[in-house]
Amino acid sequence: MASPEPRVRRRAGIVGAGSIGVAFAICFARAGWRVRLYDPDAARRAAAPEEIASRLDDLTQYALLDESASEIAARVGIVDTLEAAAAQSDLVQECAPERAGLKREIFAQLDRAAPPEAILASASSFLAASKFVDEALTGHARCLVAHPGNPPYLVPVVEIVPAPFTSEAAAARAITLYGEAGMKPVRVKHEVEGFIFNRLQGAVLREAYCLVRDGVATVEDIDTVMRDGLGPRWSVIGPFETVDLNTRGGIASHAQKMGPSYERMGAERGQHDPWTPELVAHVEAARRAALPLEQWDARVGWRDRQLMRLTRHRKTQSHDDS
Repeated sequence: MASPEPRVRRRAGIVGAGSIGVAFAICFARAGWRVRLYDPDAARRAAAPEEIASRLDDLTQYALLDESASEIAARVGIVDTLEAAAAQSDLVQECAPERAGLKREIFAQLDRAAPPEAILASASSFLAASKFVDEALTGHARCLVAHPGNPPYLVPVVEIVPAPFTSEAAAARAITLYGEAGMKPVRVKHEVEGFIFNRLQGAVLREAYCLVRDGVATVEDIDTVMRDGLGPRWSVIGPFETVDLNTRGGIASHAQKMGPSYERMGAERGQHDPWTPELVAHVEAARRAALPLEQWDARVGWRDRQLMRLTRHRKTQSHDDS
């Protein structure tokens, strides 16, 4: 009998061995990929293996690996050149500092060094690909942003942000590849500074700073509200589902009752963005497609049980740490 076909093993090149580059190396290696990690700083290259081993040991302690740490670490090779990292890769992840000029130079090098079918992705947090990829670049259509949560092996969301010149095939392939790596890709429909992750985070931080400035709350009070209030709830469900389940009748009822208050709060900060009937209807349609109202009570019960599990876990951890 013929032996089974070997599993196709993906190859990833990573440029930049800082905290995000090291974390991506763990993500890809944990998924079975072969990884080549490069940094122009020899000291960073020398430090990376120990950092990877330490993080893998932590993941082992919490039973978050399906293989031994040594097996996963063995898939990561440290290389001395950008070209060696990019060669034979299915995906090249750039993790350089947030400087457009530097990224422009790196992408020009990657376009020459990587196979023509490889996706070239930047871990940029705010800069859109059109800010640092030259459309004159031969492979500009395969370039995009793939912005991760930090660290991506624990916060698996990755924002796939095509530039206007990125091909649909490249965007779709990127979503497939990151999904295969065990991440949760989210397609950002068009370029905006900060994408989704940092725009949402920024909105919370702006209000938090204002509340401290205005003497409404202390820094610790605000962290307590997030840590023990919004944080646990949002770790189970997102903000739209939260308000959908908080008001009988769903999100349309919530918008009717609470929308004017949120409008006044926004206007107080100079951001007058009322929830128009058309916008509410659009969001409501999305929520009702995900959860018909006749299933609302059951979903509320599910939410509460998830929060109970989280509360029990946090209580157990608190006892363990004491």
